[in-house]
Amino acid sequence: MFQINGEKPDFRVKKKAVPKSDSDDSEPETKPSKTKKKANASPASMFLTSGDKEKNKEKDKKGKKKASAKTEDSDDEDSEVMVKKKKGKGKKKKEEERPPSPIIEFDDLEEFVLQPAPPGITVKCRVTRDKRGMDRGLYPTYYLHLDNEKKVFLLAGRKRKKSTTSNYLISIDATDLSRGGENYVGKLRSNLMGTKFTVFDNGLNPDRALRDLSNARQELAAIIYETNVLGFKGPRKMTVIIPGMDEDNERVPIRARNDNDGLLMRYQNRQMDNLIELHNKTPVWNDETASYVLNFSGRVTQASVKNFQIVHSKDNSYIVMQFGRVADDAFTLDYNYPMCAVQAFAIALSSFDGKLACE
Repeated sequence: MFQINGEKPDFRVKKKAVPKSDSDDSEPETKPSKTKKKANASPASMFLTSGDKEKNKEKDKKGKKKASAKTEDSDDEDSEVMVKKKKGKGKKKKEEERPPSPIIEFDDLEEFVLQPAPPGITVKCRVTRDKRGMDRGLYPTYYLHLDNEKKVFLLAGRKRKKSTTSNYLISIDATDLSRGGENYVGKLRSNLMGTKFTVFDNGLNPDRALRDLSNARQELAAIIYETNVLGFKGPRKMTVIIPGMDEDNERVPIRARNDNDGLLMRYQNRQMDNLIELHNKTPVWNDETASYVLNFSGRVTQASVKNFQIVHSKDNSYIVMQFGRVADDAFTLDYNYPMCAVQAFAIALSSFDGKLACE
């Protein structure tokens, strides 16, 4: 669906034949026809910057036929999972029945985790939370692996202890989570309320960068959780802002000189040039289970307020990212083009943070 003329990434994907998982143990789909909605013609245009959209109208038309052949097999599986369950109810599914990730090979881990997912491929991952140790209860470590037989390690993240706001370091080394280490690839930083987050790569602070900001850090994403000041209970509402893509499948660099020039302020002021606005998909209320449900295509097996899917408003059927619980301290995280592993992992980390104003 996202075939745009440009250079291909260095990593390789081998698709593995996977039998469709039975969805007997998950909540049934009430209206299957809605989930099998046809994808819009050439959704690549949703993520192009405004200048490139005009250039690529012709290419989008030509890619229309190719797009339909690239849809994932697992997208057609009909299975729903409750977003928030009622007092311990909700059926579990055998862990091995989850559709695994295709075999992905890469030579440079840092390059892979910062590069957008290959168009037409869903990168399926698993997040584990480690609470063991003296202070792991308050400051657990989170790990991201590919969810297949090899379980290849991708990223680790942990909340910094001495920070006025929530601040998570993200590393490509499970044993090195230091800010000054060579394995540091990014960080997630929140506001004082814990309702707005910004994701940075490992570039320099703009105050210490060159005058032209060529070596300054890039802002990879902003996450905004809607505050719940009236106390109404229900699914979380979140907005995700990411940089747009150019016609060569490259992310448009967003380097802010200060906080007033960052993704959050640009979104607040509706200065959306070169930016993409995404939202979590609204769950549907199911009267039979008395809960909100989403179709995770067999990838999520336990109800949780943290379960979510990120979509573009122009095409609700194309899941840019989804995240959900499969065990007490295990979650699946799947992402598609144009998102990269660092963006997806950081968005997942933001959902673990304590947001009293959002609950």
